Amino acid sequence: MRGENMICAFCGQKINIVDKVGRKDTCPKCSGDLRCCRQCLFFEARAYNECKEIMAERIVDKDRANFCDHFVANNTRQGRVNRAEGARAALEALFKKKK
Repeated sequence: MRGENMICAFCGQKINIVDKVGRKDTCPKCSGDLRCCRQCLFFEARAYNECKEIMAERIVDKDRANFCDHFVANNTRQGRVNRAEGARAALEALFKKKK
């Protein structure tokens, strides 16, 4: 994981990861926990227990830091804010009055 970037799942901020993500590490922009299920590569809302790793233990609060042994920082996911802004722009374009 040395020298890689991570994208915060809460705000979309790109974060440079120098070493492993620790349990107490937080996003410098939104202060969201970095070592939580929503930041993990295996997180999938539609999967059983919202995790694609079948050996992982069930974690109830996906937004809080945890001790999961299967955690892998996700560097491809867009933040919730970016998705919300994109959806809002699409709806505005759809219902925009024609002149």
